[in-house]
Amino acid sequence: MPCRHPRHAAHRHSIFCILPPYVLDQIAQNGTPQQRDMALRTKAVDGTFRSLRLASQAAKGALPAPHAMAAPVTPTQRRSIYSAAQTESLPGTLVRAEGQPASGDVAVDEAYDGLGATFDFFAKAYERNSIDDAGLPLQATVHFGVDYNNAFWNSVQMVFGDGDGELFNRFTVSLDVIGHELAHGVTEDEAKLQYFNQSGALNESISDVFGSLIKQYRLQQKAEEADWLIGAGLLTAKVKGVALRSMKDPGSAFDDPVLGKDPQPKHMDQFVHTFEDNGGVHLNSGIPNHAFYLAAVKIGGFAWERAGRIWYDTLRDARIKPNTGFKRFASVTADVAQRLYGADSPERKAVVEAWAGVGIRV
Repeated sequence: MPCRHPRHAAHRHSIFCILPPYVLDQIAQNGTPQQRDMALRTKAVDGTFRSLRLASQAAKGALPAPHAMAAPVTPTQRRSIYSAAQTESLPGTLVRAEGQPASGDVAVDEAYDGLGATFDFFAKAYERNSIDDAGLPLQATVHFGVDYNNAFWNSVQMVFGDGDGELFNRFTVSLDVIGHELAHGVTEDEAKLQYFNQSGALNESISDVFGSLIKQYRLQQKAEEADWLIGAGLLTAKVKGVALRSMKDPGSAFDDPVLGKDPQPKHMDQFVHTFEDNGGVHLNSGIPNHAFYLAAVKIGGFAWERAGRIWYDTLRDARIKPNTGFKRFASVTADVAQRLYGADSPERKAVVEAWAGVGIRV
């Protein structure tokens, strides 16, 4: 893949797209000829990127991963926003670099601000120096492809499509989408969760958790004030829906003749067994998503301070392995809550009750 960064060669997964393949499948089945063509082209592009990256992994898999450089004392942002100008070449032409004024291109400036908000969140909430905790420069490419309905993190940079204007707006419009995708880089750097089955669903859920927290941090919202939506503003007014996913009520984000009905479960009784979507990673992520929502609202206050801290420290815990499933992850969150706040603390009780609320006993 042309934009691959050698530091990340040894342990990377396929690209992490915000738009689940089941949504594209529904569009290909139910949409107009133009919408069906768009969906099939988007899936083809996504599939090509995945194949290129898997081939790159196979070629480089035997090489040891280079050690990260020591992080500077003060986290310093280094953002670069490129434009692909409707091509599929990455990274494209540099349009705005760190410290430069607004470009006047709304997608460029939204990407710049979104990368900054994500960097600030991790730096100020968790003292993390960029995605890799070693000052990694943040890059993004906008205006990727023609009517490309997706955004993804490819282990090197963010890539945003402009949407088709019929079903989807530009993919820079939602801060939680930008935060979600960059949070995949945090998970890659820390737990390296395999992008398949329950570990893959956890990978997606952790990105939703931090994507939502980044937006809440920017808005200074308490848990009970937040919308807990992922992709709010992404759907056009022509679509019957409010977002791509709801952490508060998985399965309720959209119900549309073209996109279909939001299929996410929110309890283990509804767990979806499938080989599609890497074993249902975008589907079953609704279960841990809902657990986090329940814990955050029960704990109260700013969700990033206690609930988010528990999830962040869990992600960094040595007991979280690449194949970790829901049960192990839930158990570690309870242990971390106990370490941080005490065995009989309201925080630990809230975490245990939250997992029980989605059918997982710890």
